[in-house]
Amino acid sequence: MADQAKSTVCLKTPLHESKPLVDSVKAYVEKYMSRFDGSHDFEHILRVLGLAKYILAETQQDGQRGLDETAIYLAALLHDVGDHKYAQPGEDPEKQIVNVLLERGASAALASKVHTIVKNVSYTNEIRDAEKVREALLEHPELGIVQDADRIDAIGAIGVGRCFTFGAAKAPERGMQGTVDHFEEKLVRLDAMMKTESGRRLAKERTERLKVFRSWWEEERSFADS
Repeated sequence: MADQAKSTVCLKTPLHESKPLVDSVKAYVEKYMSRFDGSHDFEHILRVLGLAKYILAETQQDGQRGLDETAIYLAALLHDVGDHKYAQPGEDPEKQIVNVLLERGASAALASKVHTIVKNVSYTNEIRDAEKVREALLEHPELGIVQDADRIDAIGAIGVGRCFTFGAAKAPERGMQGTVDHFEEKLVRLDAMMKTESGRRLAKERTERLKVFRSWWEEERSFADS
């Protein structure tokens, strides 16, 4: 069992007090993600955390107060733990996040909140049951920040790199063209699903980069048809 923080970390605990918990979870996630391919590695986690911090700061500047910063940090760190695409035999994704947090000193309420946020970050889950995600957003507005941060990292130049990396690791039969086709299947749709003003702005910028790359791709690929 992991070393617990000196005291229980509850909902809306200030970041300077929850730092031991956040640091412990960060170390756990770094080790956990080491077995994933480069599209979902620890660098992805750090980018999502950084984007979540950025969106949170801008959201607060716009006047939205009362958000649970500790829950946002933890959910950003843990959002790919238990991901079905990488699940290992014997893992229980439904309990994994709660157990990790409880073992490290989170209160049951905080662990439950982070679990709910993480389980509703997924694009696939929102497409499958948009109403459930809307309800989760009403209960936990922090979800919108973590969602946007994760989805922004799926587009732009980083998104292009991640898309090719994931395609090679998980769907090599589709080839490079299949990976580029994924832009239209999912990635260019993400900007319309952003929940925050900052998220919408960043997503619009990065989606334009995807479109430019796609135009370059089609121009260069056209030589195969000549």
